[in-house]
Amino acid sequence: MGDTCWFVMLYFPVAIITLGGDMKKNRELLACIMILTLSGCVSATSHRQAVQDNSASSLTVGTVQRQISIGMSSAQVAETLGSPNVVTTDEERREVWVYDKIATEAAYSTSGVGYGAGAGAGGAPGSALILGGLGGSWGKNAGAVSTTQKTLTVVIKFDLEGKVRDFAYHSSKF
Repeated sequence: MGDTCWFVMLYFPVAIITLGGDMKKNRELLACIMILTLSGCVSATSHRQAVQDNSASSLTVGTVQRQISIGMSSAQVAETLGSPNVVTTDEERREVWVYDKIATEAAYSTSGVGYGAGAGAGGAPGSALILGGLGGSWGKNAGAVSTTQKTLTVVIKFDLEGKVRDFAYHSSKF
């Protein structure tokens, strides 16, 4: 939960209690406001998990190391890794499949704090209406962004019978 959510949650009860009146209604209103306020607070981790691709069929170095082996058929490779990005042939007309995956992960974090205060007065002595008010607020916010890029290139070379004769991979993160 972000700092802003705590500010709203702590600020509104003060405003409700100062309204006076029926305390039971104040508590019910306070509970509703707190529920609505907290329902809008989602952490950066929750956002990241919502958009990440964590499917079992993701192309990873581990998948290549565990599941690709010399002698596999091209159909087995396609079933394991999916369709390649590039299909070409070498000088002896043997197929070469290239899988190229590039991923960018970005994380953003922010926090903030704010304080507010107010006072008011009113009255109608005699026939004159007297109103007055005073208010003020202060706030501060800070944030950071982090971006990471990952690449994975897998090259699979087949023999003339369509069986894996060699494979290689390269992974980088920056």
